[in-house]
Amino acid sequence: MLERPALRRYYDRIGRGQDTQRFYEDPPSGRLRERAQFETATSVVELGCGTGRFARRLLREHLPAAANYHGFELSGRMAAIAASRLRPWAGRAAATRIDGDPPLSLDDARADRFIANYVLDLMTPDDARRWLDEAHRVLEPAGLLCLVSITPGTGRASRVVSDTWAWVWRRRPSLVGGCRPIELLDLLDQHQWKTLNREILTAWSVSSEVVVAQRR
Repeated sequence: MLERPALRRYYDRIGRGQDTQRFYEDPPSGRLRERAQFETATSVVELGCGTGRFARRLLREHLPAAANYHGFELSGRMAAIAASRLRPWAGRAAATRIDGDPPLSLDDARADRFIANYVLDLMTPDDARRWLDEAHRVLEPAGLLCLVSITPGTGRASRVVSDTWAWVWRRRPSLVGGCRPIELLDLLDQHQWKTLNREILTAWSVSSEVVVAQRR
């Protein structure tokens, strides 16, 4: 794994360059927007909000006018870009830099949606589960956990891509931004979460897992 300081430096360095990954991220992220019923959300929390591109789309097209959004981000540069993009919704949308450890500075049962969009695949399984515990704390009962991650491929071409990606990650994780293919369902405690939707979408031979789960 890339250590947290290395991750922060990497994403501080690339900044808006992160948006170039939209060619494979946008279809799964779009499916997440379809499945997670954001039109009925009132309070949204996003871990790893990146440059705020996903949040801007939510605020423009999906969230009700009274809904609030709060994104948290390890990279100071990313958080600043996201804050700039969210400026049209000042007063109900914010992006904050964090050190990468839970808990967030939020009350219990604060939100009805918790998003981690291409974030858990940067973490060790133990760290990912710690953040899922934090999502469980922050969500209200029956709130929705909204996840997307790089995942092992399902077809011939996507398996070659994901196997190669994992091989590179094991040898030099910085070349793939610290992320690698994982299976999200392996991380979910079924005593905490009820899986409502799980799909694998492949764009440009890169497979992503989309999961929407409800807090028990």
